[in-house]
Amino acid sequence: MTERREVAAAALTQNGRLLIAQRTYPPELAGLWELPGGKVDEGETPETALSRELEEELGILCSVGSRLGSEVLLDHRYVLRAYRVVLLDGCPAAHEHSAIRWIELDELDAIDWVAHDREWLPDLAELLREELTRSE
Repeated sequence: MTERREVAAAALTQNGRLLIAQRTYPPELAGLWELPGGKVDEGETPETALSRELEEELGILCSVGSRLGSEVLLDHRYVLRAYRVVLLDGCPAAHEHSAIRWIELDELDAIDWVAHDREWLPDLAELLREELTRSE
């Protein structure tokens, strides 16, 4: 069996809020919300790939930190992993998504998430609680 390729997702928080992006494709996922990110190309580290993807998709420069939560198997080819991300420069804009938005802790459960990202809701809630505690 071949090793699964990684898809890296960004848990980007700022001022107690989490950045999420609305998918445009494939058709069965269009309109659902996710953590932004993308596939790790051969020869890339997850951190390099996620930095590249966020620059391409959102026009921002970020620092990628530690993993968040458990990995999620997408299928026999891909595994999805989330990483803590800090915005270094730029203002996020939806270049490849239909929309982006910042959400707060009390909005997490009300979002129409892509199924795989729902796995991280407890971890994202904890991350937002930590962020709020730090900013007090």
